[in-house]
Amino acid sequence: MSEILAELRGVSRSYQKGKEKVEVLHELDMDIPVGDFVAIMGPSGSGKTTLLNMLGGLDRPTSGTVKVGGAELSSMSNNQLSNWRSTHVGFVFQFYNLLPVLTAQKNVELPLLLTNFSAKERAERAAIALDIVGLADRARHRPAELSGGQEQRVAIARAIVSDPTLLLCDEPTGDLDRETADEILKLLQVLNSEHGKTIVMVTHDAQAAEYAKRTLHVDKGQLESRAAA
Repeated sequence: MSEILAELRGVSRSYQKGKEKVEVLHELDMDIPVGDFVAIMGPSGSGKTTLLNMLGGLDRPTSGTVKVGGAELSSMSNNQLSNWRSTHVGFVFQFYNLLPVLTAQKNVELPLLLTNFSAKERAERAAIALDIVGLADRARHRPAELSGGQEQRVAIARAIVSDPTLLLCDEPTGDLDRETADEILKLLQVLNSEHGKTIVMVTHDAQAAEYAKRTLHVDKGQLESRAAA
């Protein structure tokens, strides 16, 4: 039986919208084994991104518990969560979020500024991450000098530079054409199969979900498991 990396039990998340209480997640249970690559699908507003934010410690449940790597996130202070995220989680977003004034190398180094690594160590780790995503020759280029696919590769290098336990991807191919999207998804497969990264990916794209090992469908704040095609 595979070791469980992330465990959600009875997780609910509600928001107050005026006088109305809106429940986004409802008593959700989920296990993510070490080495998993899972795609999360569902209609807009179904709670996919909220679920991703729970796993990354960006949001807290109204009730229930979230454990990742044995750490109970729901009981941590904001400072503890920030420190935990800096070493255990890498985030990949739809719109890259690169700083336009920095080179690819310096963008990748950004998460390491929160660590005790020296400037030399940060540069070495960033170079390794860029090499893994196939962009060693673009290290000195700024985002405006890169294609959309290359920008997303830089964003992925930034996400893995601290060697995180968990890689969380929110619509990572949503702004890319099909061919470029497939290249990014193949890269995620390599990170999963060859580099041992556990990946949770939110997507609207059924073709993107096929690259994952399995698919979870979110509907009305709950999960229904479906085998990946």
